[in-house]
Amino acid sequence: MKETAGVISLIEKALTPKAQSEIEEVGTVIGVGDGICKVYGLTNVVFGELVMFESGARGIVMDLDEDYVSIILLDHAEEVSEQEVVHRTGNSFRVPVGDALVGRVMSSSGEPLDALGEIVSNEQRPIERTAPGIIARTPVNEPLETGCLVIDALIPIGKGQRELLIGNRSTGKTTTALNTIINQKGKDVVCIYVSIGHKQSDTAKMIHLLQQYDALSYTIVIDASAKSTALEQFLSPYVGCTIAEYFMDKGQDVLIVYDDLSNHAIAYRELSLLLRRPPGREAYPGDIFYIHSRLLERAGKMNDQNGGGSMTALPIIQTQGDDISAYIATNLISITDGQVFFDTNMFNNGIRPAISIGLSVSRVGGAAQIKSMKKVAGQLKLELAQFEALSAFMQFGSELDATSQRAIDRGQRAVQLLKQDLHATYSQAEEIIFLFLLQENFFDRLDMTQINTFSRQFVSYLLEVYPQVYHAVAGPEGLSELIETSVRRAADEFILVFTKPSTPSQQGTGYSS
Repeated sequence: MKETAGVISLIEKALTPKAQSEIEEVGTVIGVGDGICKVYGLTNVVFGELVMFESGARGIVMDLDEDYVSIILLDHAEEVSEQEVVHRTGNSFRVPVGDALVGRVMSSSGEPLDALGEIVSNEQRPIERTAPGIIARTPVNEPLETGCLVIDALIPIGKGQRELLIGNRSTGKTTTALNTIINQKGKDVVCIYVSIGHKQSDTAKMIHLLQQYDALSYTIVIDASAKSTALEQFLSPYVGCTIAEYFMDKGQDVLIVYDDLSNHAIAYRELSLLLRRPPGREAYPGDIFYIHSRLLERAGKMNDQNGGGSMTALPIIQTQGDDISAYIATNLISITDGQVFFDTNMFNNGIRPAISIGLSVSRVGGAAQIKSMKKVAGQLKLELAQFEALSAFMQFGSELDATSQRAIDRGQRAVQLLKQDLHATYSQAEEIIFLFLLQENFFDRLDMTQINTFSRQFVSYLLEVYPQVYHAVAGPEGLSELIETSVRRAADEFILVFTKPSTPSQQGTGYSS
C-alpha cells in the first residue's frame, strides 16, 4: 500500500506545472549555412529570443516555422555544426548600458574595440523597447545647436527631434553630423555615433577627428563595419538607441547619429532573403518600413514626470542621382520630423555646406529657436528663394530692373555668409550677430570675398571690447532696441578700421572639404 501511494505521489509531482517549468527546453541543429541555423525542437521559443549553442556561439531567433525555427548566429558561426544541441535562454538580446560606456568604442554585440580594456557595466537592457506614448512626451521647444549657420537659422533642430540628413555620396552628410557632435562640447549632451557598414579606415578617421576636438570624452561610438555580419549591422542602431534611452531615462539630453540607414536596410534585406522571406519592392521585405519606424519613434522629448530627458536622432540616408523619391528615402522622410538635403551641384560649385534650402524642411520650425534667432532669420529664407528664382531667370540673358538686381546682390552676400570652413562651428551668439549684420546691410559696404573674414573678426572685436553686449545677444530678453543699437554702433566702429586703405585685404576661404 505504501509503495502504491509513493508511486501516485511521484506521478502527481511529475504532472504539476512546477515540475514542467523546471524542464529545460533544448533543440537540435538540422542545418547550417550562410550564418543561419535551422533548429528543430524549440517548440516554445519566441521571436527575438537569444539562444546558446553547445560550442559557445550565440544566436537570435529570427523566423518561426511550423517544423523548425531559423536562428541567425551572432558569433563563432564556423564552430556550429549539425546535430549540435541548442539551449533556450528565456531572454532577448541585451547590451550593457551605463556611464562607463562614455568615451568608448564598441561593437554591436557589446565588445570593446578601442583596446582600453573590458567594458564594465552593472546593467544590461534588451535592445527592443516600445516607444514612449504621446502622454509621456512634451513638445519640442529647446534648440539643439548644431554650430552650422544655415541649419540653425533656416532648418532648426530641437532637442527630441528626428531630422533626416539626405543626399548623394560625398556631399557632407557625415561631416555635418560630426560637426554637430563637436559643437555639443560643454553643453551637457551625451552623443552616440553609430557607424553602419563603413570601412574600418573611415570609422578610424572619424574617431580620430572626435579625439582631436576632445569630443570623444562625451561620445559613445558603436561600430558595425563593412566586414561585420549582416546581423551585427542590423542590430547596431537598436543597440545605440538602447544606450541612448538609458541616459534619456536619467533626464539627460542625448544626440544619436545613425550613419547610415541605407546600409542598415541593405543588411536587413540580406537577412530576409537568406531567411527565404517573400521579397517586395527592390527585393526589400514587406516590413522594411517598420524596422525604421520602430527605431526612430523611440526618439523624443520626455515630460517632467518622465525625467525630462530627450533623444535627438539624426539618421543619414544616401541617395543616387539626388533622387529623394527612392524607396528607403521616402520611407524615412515620412517617419522623421524634417530633412536636410545636401545638393551635389552646390557642393561642386563650392557652396559648402551644400544644403538646399528649397528641399530642406524642419517640421518643428521656430519652436526650436530662441527669440533673437527668430528675429534675425525671419526673412532670410524668402530672400534666398527669391535669389534662386532670379538666378535661374538670369540664365536666359534677360536684363533685370534695379529691384531684382538688388535682390540678387543680397542673395549672393547671404550665400557667401552661409559658407563655413570644414569642422568650423559657431556659437548661437555668433550666428545671431552674423545674421544681424546681414539684416542691417553692413555687408553691402564690403567686397564679396571680405564677408566671412569681416564677420568672424567683428565677433572677436565685440567679445573683446563690448563683452556685455556679446553675451546679451543670445540672452532670454532677445534683441532689444538697446542691444541692437549697441551692436550697430560697434559694427560702424569696426568697419572703419577694417576698410582702411592701409589695412591689407583679408579674404575668407569659405567652406572646404
